Amino acid sequence: MLAPKTTVIVNPNSQGGKLGKRWTELSDVIGRVFPFDEVITRGPGDATRLAREALRAGVERVISIGGDGTVNEVVNGFFDDAGQAINPAAAFGLIPFGTGGDFRRTVNLPHVFADAVDVIHAGRTRMIDVGRLDFTRSDGTRAMRMFANITSFGVSGVVDRLVNESGKKLGRLSFMLATARATWSYKNKRVQLVFDDQDRIEATINTVAVANGKYFGGAMMIAPHAELDDGVFDVIAMGDLTFGDLLASGRRLYKGTHLAMDKVTARRAKTIDAEPIEPGDVVELDVDGENLGRLPARFQLVPAALRLITPVA
Repeated sequence: MLAPKTTVIVNPNSQGGKLGKRWTELSDVIGRVFPFDEVITRGPGDATRLAREALRAGVERVISIGGDGTVNEVVNGFFDDAGQAINPAAAFGLIPFGTGGDFRRTVNLPHVFADAVDVIHAGRTRMIDVGRLDFTRSDGTRAMRMFANITSFGVSGVVDRLVNESGKKLGRLSFMLATARATWSYKNKRVQLVFDDQDRIEATINTVAVANGKYFGGAMMIAPHAELDDGVFDVIAMGDLTFGDLLASGRRLYKGTHLAMDKVTARRAKTIDAEPIEPGDVVELDVDGENLGRLPARFQLVPAALRLITPVA
């Protein structure tokens, strides 16, 4: 049986450039297991463009090698600018080699490179939901982005900005240090949220996570009950938390036991509209680890939208 036609999209800057330095060695590991064509990203947006080009050329599998930001870009490559699937039969896979690794944790992919390659070779797939985000860029124009894992807003968007400015040279510690810096100075925001076009609430929030997957922020289990294929988002609102609250609850966020806290709420919805209440407030977005813009935004779940290569249960 012939192996599916496969394109591997490589972000050489992952882990502070380590992937680029090791790519010759790692490509040999993959090549011993299945044949593939490689394409290398050179800058932001490349992975999306390259994935679209591969799919339109008839590729059956597109594999992302990099971190969560690369995963997001490649996932976006499975859809056109209107959010329509380019080739619904094609499969998306990932071989983790990034700083955060949050989507890898949700999918339960092995961390060892060779083991992740074996998962791709086995070729087991499942259909997962994808989120569609319509949001506001920093210059005030509107844009659309798909996401497979989690998009959030509030202090998490500020953390993203600080992590990316640091170059992620310290790995997971980069996320922890950026989180400490951001939460120390962050002023919680008043926002309006509308769930499924009917339930409207106003709240003071530190962060709201619109979750398809379980993890964000470098291994924080923000949405412990989220499933990739259940047809709804888990919306976790971290309310009017102080720096002291967040400091005291840090361990709970990583263990997923924070939902029992008084200032944390969880609910499920297929669409969420969010906007700041106070004029001039800037509430920044975190889109799979990247700071792409701000509220107002609309989050819409697209069920069974992506064929994902997953480990055998």
